Amino acid sequence: MNAASSAHLNLLRLLVTRLERLSVDSRWARRASGLRGNLLKALEEGERGDPVTVERLNLLTDAAFEILRKAAQDIPDLEEIRRRL
Repeated sequence: MNAASSAHLNLLRLLVTRLERLSVDSRWARRASGLRGNLLKALEEGERGDPVTVERLNLLTDAAFEILRKAAQDIPDLEEIRRRL
């Protein structure tokens, strides 16, 4: 990765931490775990200076955002629950 890719590395770090925070009760936790491993591998490669393709970075970040989006949709709406009570 070149110096311009430091933004990609920062994004990978952020996504790894967000995926780690998913509840183990979430149906997305298992998929997040596997994806987190792939993100960490790409992050390590980038930090070593090994080339990581933009296509791979895009695929990983898109998958991470998709899992986070779906996990967020599973979070109950507390306002809706309160209205029902």
